[in-house]
Amino acid sequence: MRTRDIFYVKRILGHKNIKNTEIYVNIVGFDDNENYVCRVAATKEERISLIEAGFNLVEADGDEWYFRKRK
Repeated sequence: MRTRDIFYVKRILGHKNIKNTEIYVNIVGFDDNENYVCRVAATKEERISLIEAGFNLVEADGDEWYFRKRK
């Protein structure tokens, strides 16, 4: 499978933790406008901080919320 969305891969593989998914992902270089900064927030304060910093919610999985924004 070829995708640029590690959160999609996480969901397809059924992983609960993004660290497990990173084991299986081959990171390749893409154009600079395609690169993202990814963050995980576990608390309300962390989520608010990321949203205020311009991050977009990708997926919420229980207490872990996954955000990303373009570099």
